[in-house]
Amino acid sequence: MLSDSTIHDYLKKYFGFDTFKGNQEDIIKNVIAGKDTFVLMPTGGGKSLCYQLPAVMGEGTAIVISPLIALMKNQVDAMRNFSTNDDVAHFLNSSLTKTEIIRVKKDVLEQQAKLLYVAPESLTKEENIEFLKTIKISFYAIDEAHCISEWGHDFRPEYRRIRPIIDTIGRSPIIALTATATPKVQHDIQKNLGILDAGVFKSSFNRPNLYYEVKSKQDVTKEIIKYIKNNSGKSGIIYCLSRKKVEEIAEVLKVNGIKALPYHAGMDSATRTMNQDKFLMEEADVIVATIAFGMGIDKPDVRFVIHYDIPKSLEGYYQETGRAGRDGGEGNCIAYYSYNDIVKLEKFMQGKPIAEQEIGKQLLLETVSYAESSVCRRKLLLHYFGEEYPNENCEACDNCLHPKAQFEGSESVVLVLETILAVKEKFKADHIAHILSGKVTSSIKSYKHNKLEFFGAGEEKDEKYWNMVIRQALIAKFLTKDIENYGLLKITPEGMEFIEKPKSFMLAEDHDYADTSDEENAFGAKTATVDEELFSILKDLRKKISKQKDVPPFVIFQDPSLEDMAIQYPITLDELQNISGVGAGKAQRYGQEFIEIIKKYVEEKEILRPLDMVVKSVVNKSGIKVYIIQSIDMKRPLEDIAEAKGLEMGELLSEIEAIVNSGTRLNLDYYIDSMVDEERQHDIYAFFREEAETDSLEDAIKELGNEFEEDEIRLVRIKFLSEMGN
Repeated sequence: MLSDSTIHDYLKKYFGFDTFKGNQEDIIKNVIAGKDTFVLMPTGGGKSLCYQLPAVMGEGTAIVISPLIALMKNQVDAMRNFSTNDDVAHFLNSSLTKTEIIRVKKDVLEQQAKLLYVAPESLTKEENIEFLKTIKISFYAIDEAHCISEWGHDFRPEYRRIRPIIDTIGRSPIIALTATATPKVQHDIQKNLGILDAGVFKSSFNRPNLYYEVKSKQDVTKEIIKYIKNNSGKSGIIYCLSRKKVEEIAEVLKVNGIKALPYHAGMDSATRTMNQDKFLMEEADVIVATIAFGMGIDKPDVRFVIHYDIPKSLEGYYQETGRAGRDGGEGNCIAYYSYNDIVKLEKFMQGKPIAEQEIGKQLLLETVSYAESSVCRRKLLLHYFGEEYPNENCEACDNCLHPKAQFEGSESVVLVLETILAVKEKFKADHIAHILSGKVTSSIKSYKHNKLEFFGAGEEKDEKYWNMVIRQALIAKFLTKDIENYGLLKITPEGMEFIEKPKSFMLAEDHDYADTSDEENAFGAKTATVDEELFSILKDLRKKISKQKDVPPFVIFQDPSLEDMAIQYPITLDELQNISGVGAGKAQRYGQEFIEIIKKYVEEKEILRPLDMVVKSVVNKSGIKVYIIQSIDMKRPLEDIAEAKGLEMGELLSEIEAIVNSGTRLNLDYYIDSMVDEERQHDIYAFFREEAETDSLEDAIKELGNEFEEDEIRLVRIKFLSEMGN
């Protein structure tokens, strides 16, 4: 056995460090002693050293199996930098030419190479298996070992063939390493690799410097812009699920003066690499990315990670948030959550094999639990990874800083535990929640659980409540989830004791996030409260101008626009154009008096205006409005325009109305004259000019009677608003 001083000498000589981090030294000693080893170490903990150091100290070559070609190259380059000898590390994968492969094999055979990085696909090739049989292998290191498990967040079928191939080549000690593994995934890895009696080394998953928060998914883009502007100059990553959303958000951030770049797998690799480098070199502050980003990115000073969309699993979430604050400094992790997104993710799973759907569903449930729960976020995350967080309050998550009121819940917990016993511990959380709330589902019927004495025993509460009780009982260790058949609820000895002798147990209700998904209402007109006093002042001003111009008030600005002004307080013409229903034309024509009166009001009342008004929107990329305006200029029939854009006539008229209401003048006479008799046009026009109090279509139909078609009224109303207002 090598002495401690020898190990430290190698550490200093090869890697330039004086001391080990965490439990690195114990892991390395275990590997050097030729024992199988399982390492669970969060990102940034120094996993690579756990196999690199024993490899340079031992005889023969260590085979490192890694799934990412880019990461292999980085690691080989890093090893060569540590050593005076370039042959110390090599990789074998599909990116090499035949000549390069010959050179790699020569160095390995001459025992120059201490580490050989191999992609799992390359390991399965017959010629490589035959080659590896001829060399002395010190040990096998399996990096990103969670890829073995279907329950891991990055399952790769080729990883399940590693053990049979090792047996074919010749058995040597195995070290499996991963940054994210639940107890279930850890068990899968050890079982599949045949190392159930390996030495297990777990590092804490707790990152004390990270702050966790989950917010309701409303007006997300505005919120993100406000957050970044309040943290200007700081590095951050925004994760979205779709490539389209990545492009959209990056574009909006740029328009609003934020140095942001997109990154996703659909971009060509040169642009992707360039954007990544600009982020690393601080030429860009923010990267907007799909989960393709960040593999092996070691930027220490990422200050915030924002999830525009909630990820598919808590492993994914933990790994992505883990890119914040690697230097131990500030790291804010903010996720936007709407149950609608979960429904979308479930739809994506349809069409996949049933077993895969079931796994995906269970992982999504864990994400929902995390998002909706009012329990300490840190406690929940660590519990998910099989670690206990002892503190009651972490003081670094939204739930701990703004706790929900608690209530006595021991009766509810006992009811849950007794129901689980009654169904012989063979069912998952949802099923138990359905029994207690008295909900008859196909599963409840088929097991005749609607005949159980516990069926409906808690019907005064819904299944959401009972799921919350189950979740908090899991964290309290009264329950556990079965490892082999994941999700089945089992009662622990502590749970049995609680049934026998219940004691006080405090519960907190879950969050109820509104089911509004993202940008339904781009400028908050419906959600924020209207300043009634300002609204009334603006209506008076509108009336005054309407008399001067001799047009009905609604021609100038409609009520929703005035309401929006009384929420957002625009004081420049640019800001006025962000108000719903106000385009450049309207702002120029009527805006000056409105912004002056608002400015005066804001100053007198010392109003703190919403910062959100700085949000500039990106021109609609579909170009549908531009297309309509150009087509009308060319006097194309509306039927042709509708067909070209796949719109119903009613939808096209709505688009035209929006264009006119925003202040763009359109001349539809060529079409209206061909469709509506001159006299009928006159009657409708006169109604809006002289009688109408609002531009309401319903009122117009009521007043004008059944002899006029709805489309006729709409067309003439467009003509009237365009001529009078624009």
